[in-house]
Amino acid sequence: MSETHLTEAQYDAITEAAAQWCMRVHEPDCTDQEREAFAVWLAADPVHAFEYEAMLDIWDVSEHLPHPAPATAQVIALPRVQRRSPWSRFAVAAAVTLLAAPVAAYSGWQLGWLPNAYERFTADTSIRTVTLPDGSQVELNLGTQLTFSNYKDQRRVTLSKGEAFFKVSHDVTHPFLVQAAEGRIRVTGTQFNVWMYEDQVRVTLLEGSVLVTSNKNLSGDGLRLEPGMQARYRAGDYAAQISQTYANTPDLAWRTGKLVLDNLSLAEALPLINRYLNTPLTVADSATGKLRIGGVFNTRDINQLVTSLPKVLPVYLSRNADGQPVLNARPQNL
Repeated sequence: MSETHLTEAQYDAITEAAAQWCMRVHEPDCTDQEREAFAVWLAADPVHAFEYEAMLDIWDVSEHLPHPAPATAQVIALPRVQRRSPWSRFAVAAAVTLLAAPVAAYSGWQLGWLPNAYERFTADTSIRTVTLPDGSQVELNLGTQLTFSNYKDQRRVTLSKGEAFFKVSHDVTHPFLVQAAEGRIRVTGTQFNVWMYEDQVRVTLLEGSVLVTSNKNLSGDGLRLEPGMQARYRAGDYAAQISQTYANTPDLAWRTGKLVLDNLSLAEALPLINRYLNTPLTVADSATGKLRIGGVFNTRDINQLVTSLPKVLPVYLSRNADGQPVLNARPQNL
């Protein structure tokens, strides 16, 4: 954040501007000129970016609020709204986050509409272990972002990016939900790992049981995993793919700072590698993608792995039109 000392009025003005920009850029009719103006405003001061990130947290809660059943005036004295607008979504979330309307917030909690606790957790350059308000423990891998919201009838985590290992406090009456891409993992108390890269998700179960659905909008609770099982899906898949794992699965090596590539094709390995890169690697063609790689690498130094690939595989690095690194198979000598 900026070292500039702002008056309360100046800070309030920035907060209000951040809220207005947050609502405007989420509107489908936001113009290119408006987005350019927003980019200029965002870059003008680190405080602008800090306040906008806070507004995105609020927006994230409002976007994931349960859809309430119609309530009568006897239950809660709120005006009836036929269609929820972005302004009302923001107002509801802000009421909870800023405690601007404690009576409405309490009523929303009792009806299961609003959370009574909301926290955001990130891990940038080191692995981080956090304790959620419900007592559950979560280990966050490098470059991971997640949020926790506690509702009356459920505990909800949204994994925005990265990877996390969960030790969930047992509570049959208060299930624990993890939302990743378009899917959902439902548990009451267990230990499991969730890896996500772009629209790909992998759930590995160590203890207890979980229900995995690849699309939270589908009916039913999804597929049940038992210890030693893994589910994989992409956003939009009708169902997850289930497979067996083994005790020392390399999928959990990140907890000790390692990336284990167990004789994988480059096509399989790149999502695992790219999780740690600011600029993702691609392969030039399917033949390059079929080349296989194995080894144990330090997750804090994956860039060194990228530069060493031409030394261990018959490939060379080039750049595409967007400046992204591309792996190309070396031509075979005739």
